[in-house]
Amino acid sequence: MEKKKTLSLGALVLMIFTTIFGFGNTPAAFEQMGYGAIFWYLLGALLFFLPSGLMFAEYGSSLKESKGGIYSWLDASISEKWSFIATFIWLSAWIIWQVMISQKVWITLSTIISGHDTTNNWHFLGLNSTLTVGLLACLWIIAITWAASRGMSFIAKVSSVGGIAIMALNVILVLASLIILIANHFTLAQPVNHLSDFATSPNPQFQSPIAMISFVIYAIFAYGGLESIGGVTDSLDKPEKTFPRGILIGTIVIGISYSLTIFLWGISTNWSMVIAHGNVNLGNITYVLMENLGDILGLSIGLSASSAHILGEVFSRFAGISMFLAYLGSFFVLIYSPLKSFILGSPKELWPKKMTRLNKHDMPEFAMWMQATAVVIFIAGISLVSVLTHKDAKFFYNVLTSMSNVSTTLPYLFLVGAFPYFKREDRSRPFVAYHSHRWMMFVVTVVMVTLSIGIGFSILQPFLEKDWVTAIATVAGPLIFGCIAWAFYANREHHTTD
Repeated sequence: MEKKKTLSLGALVLMIFTTIFGFGNTPAAFEQMGYGAIFWYLLGALLFFLPSGLMFAEYGSSLKESKGGIYSWLDASISEKWSFIATFIWLSAWIIWQVMISQKVWITLSTIISGHDTTNNWHFLGLNSTLTVGLLACLWIIAITWAASRGMSFIAKVSSVGGIAIMALNVILVLASLIILIANHFTLAQPVNHLSDFATSPNPQFQSPIAMISFVIYAIFAYGGLESIGGVTDSLDKPEKTFPRGILIGTIVIGISYSLTIFLWGISTNWSMVIAHGNVNLGNITYVLMENLGDILGLSIGLSASSAHILGEVFSRFAGISMFLAYLGSFFVLIYSPLKSFILGSPKELWPKKMTRLNKHDMPEFAMWMQATAVVIFIAGISLVSVLTHKDAKFFYNVLTSMSNVSTTLPYLFLVGAFPYFKREDRSRPFVAYHSHRWMMFVVTVVMVTLSIGIGFSILQPFLEKDWVTAIATVAGPLIFGCIAWAFYANREHHTTD
């Protein structure tokens, strides 16, 4: 009996929005570029999100029975060797994500306890704050890996509570900003002096043309994740019409939502007065802006300075609880899901035997501990280098963000670049977005150029500025994992030849 198609256009748009839109992306965007982030986010939606989303839908609808995720998509398009190497590089993105979030989770806990980030003052057994948070991050990874490998993934359900709380943060931001705007007679805390303010940055680190253009990778990162719903086309009525409409509407809704949210931060936050301080960084920026939002709201409605400060701490604590629940739930899924789908979906002979074994809880326990080891090594390495080079927390989180952006975005080069080869294959195609070969090649070229510029300039910028720590760290993840994948595949070829 044919499966009943129940997913409406509205439900599809909602699914796309909840999968893609990230509240935490907008404070980071405002910290980096101010209002200037709006232009680059709209550009990312037009040149990456919309066209690549349609490509991923074609991949997903044609290969919906495959278990290997993007490995299966690439394997159906290019050689097994490059599919394996590309997917291994994609795995590095999740490793870097774990490295970054395992540090940020302690900022959320600090904010919940104190009302603001106090991790800069944390010390343990003579270790400074960077090494102390690094040590706690390593313990977090070990604890989550142990729990998840023993089948405690039910804890991931808390992410739904965190998701609801984060949606509430959006509502708070909108309502509080409107009240502040009206109370202050429509005067913005971050003034708009010229139309160019919507494309340039008040941040000294993003003044050069290369730095500004490299910001497009932040926008691409903010639109990442659509590949995860590429397989829903079989649940749509008339997918050939409904999915393109859903992607188009989703692009407009998410692009406007990101732009509006970035603008709303400027109603309560003056960049020079709030953000241009040494203790504000990409790890705590969400809580800094939420606390400031509460402070300004309190003052705007006539509260005393002390009462307004209490309201600010309530806002920041609520943001901390929301983000902590979201991080905890995500960790219990992402610590095994990408790894497991890759291992089960790729040929077993490509892996050492221990890596492919599942324990009694149906988890690749040995592989998970190998992954945890890699994460701990990355955390320890970055923390030690930051201390030895006398870098502060702001620099530390900038490095982690740069690493995460590049490692997350790089696999899209392979997916988009492989799409023309995928189109050549003779296979069932329940959904087709690109009927014209010329148009498809034009779109692929545009997306590839956009990705290449974003990734290339992000890598190039620290080299030009002779910031060797950021430069090496940015390319380290993809490069190391690409070499490991090549070694695995070369070993398999050697044994096959013998």
